[in-house]
Amino acid sequence: MTADSSASTTPAKPRLPVWARKAIAIAAILVVLVIAYFILAAYLPRAWAQNVGGLADGSFGAGILWGLLFGTLCTLIPLLLFRAAWRLFRRRRFKPMQVVALVVAVIIALPNLLTLSVVLGGNSAAHAGERIMDVDAPGFRGASLAGAILGVIVFLGVIGLTYTYRKRGEDLAEFRADANPKGTATGTGEAPSAR
Repeated sequence: MTADSSASTTPAKPRLPVWARKAIAIAAILVVLVIAYFILAAYLPRAWAQNVGGLADGSFGAGILWGLLFGTLCTLIPLLLFRAAWRLFRRRRFKPMQVVALVVAVIIALPNLLTLSVVLGGNSAAHAGERIMDVDAPGFRGASLAGAILGVIVFLGVIGLTYTYRKRGEDLAEFRADANPKGTATGTGEAPSAR
């Protein structure tokens, strides 16, 4: 009897509160991200510069063309995807497509981000990437910046055209509503009879 009573009175092990478990998980994720950043920062700028150098093959014209292509497309497409995800977010409807659009946008923007890590990076991998691009892909960095600016301008033009088109449709719908009050018959093809 005493064994049963002692077993039933032993307290359960105390568990951490939910907020503490979440804080520990977030801290662990942050530590992993910081470690991954330092590992990738030592590798990616040099590897990206070597890939770009292989594409341009030392040609100034090829370096400019590849820079314009990467700069424009890797700016315009992510901006359009971010805008689509933002429009869904503003409607307060969460859909998995928002996450997919954001992930795809970041993946497509990676070439510009890698070029930026070569230009702005202060570590030895970034300096090595600059030297590689200077020799194997001359003109790439400047053309990439020009392409990014061009991508932003095209994005703003798309937004302006979309806004103008939508505004014109709203004005046309309002004009039709004013021209056809609800009391008149429409679509019959007959003129109203005069009495």
